[in-house]
Amino acid sequence: MACRISELVIDAEDPGRLAAFWCDVLGYVELDRESDGSIQIGPSGAGFGGAQPTLVLNAGRSPRIGKLPLHIDVNATDRDQNAELARLLALGAVPVDVGQTGEESWHVLADPEGNEFCLLRTRLKSI
Repeated sequence: MACRISELVIDAEDPGRLAAFWCDVLGYVELDRESDGSIQIGPSGAGFGGAQPTLVLNAGRSPRIGKLPLHIDVNATDRDQNAELARLLALGAVPVDVGQTGEESWHVLADPEGNEFCLLRTRLKSI
């Protein structure tokens, strides 16, 4: 037997804003909203337990110190990396310097709350 990742949980100062950003980035939809303000997003029609993990944006966030020990990597599915980079920047992502040399095949970005993620070069098929 093995496990698989079903959801990723991100603490957020503004779960609605972060949910909207990641829905736009991933083509996800809001699946659930809890009374504590947390929001679950995921693929339309699949929801929790599908082939792709859902994201839970938890309300409330303690100040972060230092680099995140975990980050998300994304790949474009319907355009090249440069076009996807332009789209992500237009959605509110910002470039982040974590010590890159400039020779990397990926781009390091941050979402509207400063959570780092990488845009990789390889285009993937849509699920």
